[in-house]
Amino acid sequence: MTVATKDERIALRVTGEQKATIAAAADMLGRSVTDFAVATTLERANEVLADQRVFHVSADRLAQFERLLTAPVTPNRGLADLFATPSIFAAR
Repeated sequence: MTVATKDERIALRVTGEQKATIAAAADMLGRSVTDFAVATTLERANEVLADQRVFHVSADRLAQFERLLTAPVTPNRGLADLFATPSIFAAR
């Protein structure tokens, strides 16, 4: 088993009440404040990241989405006109 070297630090400033709450929770789980803070922060960070990457939908909604993705493209005159117009950002 390879153990990752912990060579980075994160400094946090907290109130006395916040520190006491964190310490009490860590103690209740039999963990150090550092271990508790790192584990809890990573857990929350992974939840936030997953929320931006994973979407939960019902089977019906997924089937509807897949039908829309695979449906034949229908002509859209407004979109054709838009793409036919030179961009205001294009060099003149």
